[in-house]
This record gives sequence, structure tokens and C-alpha cells, in this order.
Amino acid sequence: MVNITHKTNTLRKAIATAIVLTSKQETIDAVEQRKVPKGDIFEFARAAALFGIKKTSDVIPDCHPLPVEYASITYAIEGLAVIISVEVHTIYKTGVEVEAMHGASVAALVMYDMLKPIDKNVEIQNIRLNEKHGGKSDKNNFPQNLKCAVVVCSDTVSKGEKEDSSGKVIMKILGSQGYDEIDYQIVPDEIETIQQVLRGLIETKTDLVLFTGGTGLSQRDVTPEAVRPFIDTEIAGIMEAARAYGQDRVKTAMLSRGVAGFAGDTLVITLPGSKKGVEESLQAIFPQVLHVFSVREGNRHN
Repeated sequence: MVNITHKTNTLRKAIATAIVLTSKQETIDAVEQRKVPKGDIFEFARAAALFGIKKTSDVIPDCHPLPVEYASITYAIEGLAVIISVEVHTIYKTGVEVEAMHGASVAALVMYDMLKPIDKNVEIQNIRLNEKHGGKSDKNNFPQNLKCAVVVCSDTVSKGEKEDSSGKVIMKILGSQGYDEIDYQIVPDEIETIQQVLRGLIETKTDLVLFTGGTGLSQRDVTPEAVRPFIDTEIAGIMEAARAYGQDRVKTAMLSRGVAGFAGDTLVITLPGSKKGVEESLQAIFPQVLHVFSVREGNRHN
């Protein structure tokens, strides 16, 4: 199965439909009047669809088992067709499209089986996904013209004794969001130097500043102390999300002292210094964190 351990739980929804086409009005009359010899096809199909939804990962090899938190099966009759609609919700790392389609398929098969004694020409048509929400499929209007900066805080990297890896990871992730012109700097773990760099970035109206390094417990880790005096609007939830995500993977993630918030109009986020720590922190908060710029811009116009 595809590796989804790096993903975060979000609300996912899917709606799928299937069409059972009969060949005569007498069949539809029997369906509507609950006179099909094998029983009420609506109730049988509904129960079977629920089983199908919940058992999807048992019969489709690449589907992940997931918690089904809502399922609805509804029907509509149009002419000689019975349209089955299946809606499924979950809060998980992957979507429920296949679950919804599997439920619709099973419901259609049950109807076919129950109707074939009275209609030899009944057939199943157009099993399809109609809607999906959540995850990457959601369209977010994140700003595309942000002025970004990445600041690597490391004595060894600044001296050339070690190659930067965490800063390059941030650059790559920002690039994947369409931000290519990025101010990239490497500075030593010194409060005065870090503050001087941040002050300059704020003065040049940089929208987003991402620091990496200096958020641990060593006496040399001074990035939070250097950055905190500049933050006038703290957004604690950013680092809470990053630490909670990391804690599910590495039990020492809770020790990160990173801070995040606005310094004037500049969003400042301090991230761990390790490549893995940066990857996990950004997986936890990107690209959703960029929504703060839309909210802030909206508030200006209210």
C-alpha cells in the first residue's frame, strides 16, 4: 500500500452513484410498491452498501483500512432507472472515494440480483465518483506572491564545517508551493546576529520568514529567545500542530521550543535544525498555514 504515514488527519468526504436500469415500467412499479418477490430492494441494498463501505479494504488490496464515521445511501427513480447515491465521511489521512464507489457497486449488485427474476434485461450502468472533498483535492486560494526568506541558524554551517540540509528542505517545499524567489541566509547561533537579520527582513517587508535551527534545549539554541521579542501576535497553534505531528513519530518532538507568529506584517516561524524535523514540521503545517495571509488581508478590509 502507498505510504501515508506523513499525512495528517483531515475531514474527507466522497459521493458516488450507480444506476440500475430496468427494461419496463412494471419493474419500476414493483420497486416503488415494495412488491418485488425477493423483498424490499431499497432496504436490502442499503444494508449491503453499508457492509460494502466498511469492508472495502478487505476486498481491494491497495485500500487502507480507515474509520468510517458517516455513511448515507439514498435512491431516486428517473424513468426506468434507479439511481443509487452513497455518501461517506471520515477524518483520516486518506480519502473515501473507493469506499463510496464500492458501496454504490454493492447496492447495485443487490438490486440486480433481486430484480432479475422479474426483469431479464435489467443492467447496471455508470458507477462513478461524483464528488470528493478534503486532502489535496480541496482548492485553497493561498497567496501566490509572498516574499519569503529562509534563515539557517547554525555555528557549524556558518563556519563551513557542515553542509546545510534543513534549509534546503524548506527551499524545496516552498518551491513546490510556487515560491521560487527566496532570500536564503546562513547565520551563527547568536542572538544579536539573528535579531539583526530578522529586523532587516521585517524592514524589507518580507511576508514569511522560516528559521531552522536553534530550537532545542542546548545553551547554544537561542533562536526562540532571539525571535520572541519581535512577535506581537503569537499564533501558538502553528507550533502546537507541528509538535503534535512530530510526537506521533518521535517522542522527543515535544522538547522543541519553536515559536510562531506575526512580527508586524511578517509571519515568523522557527523550525528544528534537523532535516527530518523540518520535513515533519512542514508536513504538519503546509500549505494550510498560508491561509493566515488570506485571513489577515480579509480583516484589513472589514
